[in-house]
Amino acid sequence: MEKRIAALSEFGKDANGRGYRVAYTKGDIAARTYFMDLMRKAGLEVNIDNAGNIIGKRKGENPLLKPIAFGSHLDMVPDGGNYDGDVGSVGALELVEILNENKIITKHPLELIIFSNEEGGTDGSAAMAGKLSEEALKLKSQSGLTVGEGIKAIGGNPDQIKDAARAKGELTAFVELHIEQGGLLEKEKLQIGVVEGIVGIEHWEVSVEGFANHAGTTPMNMRSDALLAAAKFIVAVNEEVTKIPGRQVGTVGKISAMPGAFNVIPGKVNLGLELRDLDHEKIWQLFKTIEQRANTIATASGTHFTFTYQNNPAKPALTSKSIQEKIVAAAKKSGLTYQFMQSGAGHDAQEMAMIAPVGMIFVPSVGGISHSPKEFTKGEDMANGANVLLKTILAIDQE
Repeated sequence: MEKRIAALSEFGKDANGRGYRVAYTKGDIAARTYFMDLMRKAGLEVNIDNAGNIIGKRKGENPLLKPIAFGSHLDMVPDGGNYDGDVGSVGALELVEILNENKIITKHPLELIIFSNEEGGTDGSAAMAGKLSEEALKLKSQSGLTVGEGIKAIGGNPDQIKDAARAKGELTAFVELHIEQGGLLEKEKLQIGVVEGIVGIEHWEVSVEGFANHAGTTPMNMRSDALLAAAKFIVAVNEEVTKIPGRQVGTVGKISAMPGAFNVIPGKVNLGLELRDLDHEKIWQLFKTIEQRANTIATASGTHFTFTYQNNPAKPALTSKSIQEKIVAAAKKSGLTYQFMQSGAGHDAQEMAMIAPVGMIFVPSVGGISHSPKEFTKGEDMANGANVLLKTILAIDQE
């Protein structure tokens, strides 16, 4: 697994040796070609669907049974790391090869899926779930191509994108092995994360309007300072998110003040508010308390807050309780420590949950670092994850 991670890391390097294997680029195409060759050598029947997803099929004893699917993605964020997506992809291939070596034929057919453009918006898995719109195909990807042009570049057919959709219930299950991308497992010295679900994400544009005035001649007690009100709002977001139990998170991740001069009191500030949690209702309850705090700040500061909901499509996706239990049993059988946890980042499994029962297995990320060249997962931890994935798939196959 380590050797294959190292081999994949060579695809898409820029002149400085940094990773730039974003979807639809030459590096992405080269990595996919390399991986499809490995899949074929493992005896898989390999095809590319109309969304650019790579699907490797392995026959089961009973062709009438619905396939069990597993896999991840190969594309990365710009200047990213070598483990996000790759560990799940390499682990999935390892699973197939172990079955081959031990001459094990599952009852169900198996499908190893490598999704396209996960980092650019889970486009491949969204298409498989029937959710990739015609409008989305026209959007610019990080490669500079539109999504539609990118799909064509990697062997898909955007003109027939609807044919990439799989019917709900067509798959028995989908299981994804992935690095945690956080530091909880390492901090607790645990080996396996049993993912309970992938959080929902909601965005609001927040506008704070005050009154721009001369910074030297306007007394402090006569100001309607939009930036001061915005600063109090940012603190209020942190207070409201942390005052209740749970793993919910809230972030004000962008800010701009106008007119943006040393000698002018800011008259308007634009902010970006993001809330994430596994419970959709909790997200909105948090927003209501934050909105109330904003109204209080506005009254006290002579400003006005406006919230514009961004209609973010990332809704919470719960994993299957049955698959969670199988992951736990697999971890125990392998003598591995584990804990239940939620995923704060989006994954292809989030889209696949629309059409099939899903499970996710996390392995530790050293230092909790991800989307960075310093991203790293130990070989032993990758192997542990692959073993748990193997045992989980075999357990699903017995049902």
